[in-house]
Amino acid sequence: MTQQTGFNVLWLQSGGCGGCSLSLLNAESPTLLHTLEGAGINLLWHPMLSEETGSEMIALLTQIVAGEIRLDALCIEGAILRGPNKTGRFHILAGTGRSMLDWVRDLSVVAKYTLGIGTGASFGGITAGGGNPTDACGLQYAETERGGALGESYRSLSNMPVINVAGCPTHPNWITETLMQLALDDFTEEDLDEWQRPRGYADHLVHHGCPRNEYYEFKASAEEHSQLGCMMEHMGCLGTQAHADCNTRLWNGEGSCLRGGYACINCTAPGFQEPGHRFQETPKIAGIPIGLPSDMPKAWFVALASLSKAATPKRLRQNAVADHIVVPPQTKKKGT
Repeated sequence: MTQQTGFNVLWLQSGGCGGCSLSLLNAESPTLLHTLEGAGINLLWHPMLSEETGSEMIALLTQIVAGEIRLDALCIEGAILRGPNKTGRFHILAGTGRSMLDWVRDLSVVAKYTLGIGTGASFGGITAGGGNPTDACGLQYAETERGGALGESYRSLSNMPVINVAGCPTHPNWITETLMQLALDDFTEEDLDEWQRPRGYADHLVHHGCPRNEYYEFKASAEEHSQLGCMMEHMGCLGTQAHADCNTRLWNGEGSCLRGGYACINCTAPGFQEPGHRFQETPKIAGIPIGLPSDMPKAWFVALASLSKAATPKRLRQNAVADHIVVPPQTKKKGT
């Protein structure tokens, strides 16, 4: 595959931890490299996979900016550091004397598509938390505000805004699926949700497929870690609000945060890193959780919760506060 016949992808890491790359490398069935090859995707450079370093890598970037090598998809992982004073010089691309901010702006001009990989590159994420001394932001968002490093009006050569493959880390298949759709010329702006996330995963809720859904239905709640019950009432779970298909498209074929015993913290959303309270607790007003399902009126939820708790089977009530199934489901006898 040559650089002129394949779908050319350049991947750069900015202000982040590299977790999205590590997640991507765990793609399986098929593996990442087989997936890319089968889709005709040519990886021009990736910091963990490519042999070119130093002057070779800089020469590649220079050729891309000059238009000598076509750039179909620019993938940026990690928040863009705009400080100090909007110069971007808190993050200099080694050996170039230029900021990553400047390089990203130059590369985005010649890219057919620009993708923010992970919540950092999409919205700012963890790097933009706290006082944000580095003035970190996403490519086209600074948390919930449009603008970011490339500006509110940015459009790629295909007249598309930044595609925010958000998640912390993002699922490997969210990345490969999006790239394959782009390579097939089968992705339009209509395939993005209101935060410019691919609807292939963002039209779902983490709640879908959660193994604790029976406990949720009867409001049988866990009270501490390792217990089996629903974690929304006491443990801070935001699965009914978080847009992702984590429990139906599992990591490594079998894992998700909830399946590992951890509450969903809504990591695909802007500002998730600063919920205003500890991640593993549910803030309440008059005993009513604040983090209700996004499309359910509060009065309805209160009424439903009261009825559900009154009807909770003894089996669920006991199992919810245990670390294993104490009371198994009964076998229904014929004719009863």
